[in-house]
Amino acid sequence: MAVEEKRAWIMVVVTVCTYTAYAAVVLGRAGTGPLAATPYRAALVWSVGIAIAASVLLHIAVSLASKEGGPQKDQRDREIHRFGEYVGHSFLALGGVAALLMAMAEVDHFWIANTAHLAFVLSALLGSMAKIAAYRRGFSPW
Repeated sequence: MAVEEKRAWIMVVVTVCTYTAYAAVVLGRAGTGPLAATPYRAALVWSVGIAIAASVLLHIAVSLASKEGGPQKDQRDREIHRFGEYVGHSFLALGGVAALLMAMAEVDHFWIANTAHLAFVLSALLGSMAKIAAYRRGFSPW
């Protein structure tokens, strides 16, 4: 397995785990009251921080443990990376527009923040899944 594919798998696992934990914490705090009144800020900051730290540490560990010649990328790796980034950024743009429209409609901050967070999660998740699919099923940029 190529190092870049391993990195995509790391992003999928870290993203799913941290977002699931975040959702569990926020939904657990909700109780019987309205969801928008649930304290979410600390959980959001912690989940993003843990996701970044775990991703960086796991990327370093995979790079150090890799028996391949190091971080050498060929043209195929670069094209797959670019393809995955395009897929991920499209979801980030959609989420950004949704959050912007929600802000203009003066929706509660809880929903705007969670929409933006979900956009980042979907961007990382779907971009990484596109990379994995390209590595597993083949990739032809034409």
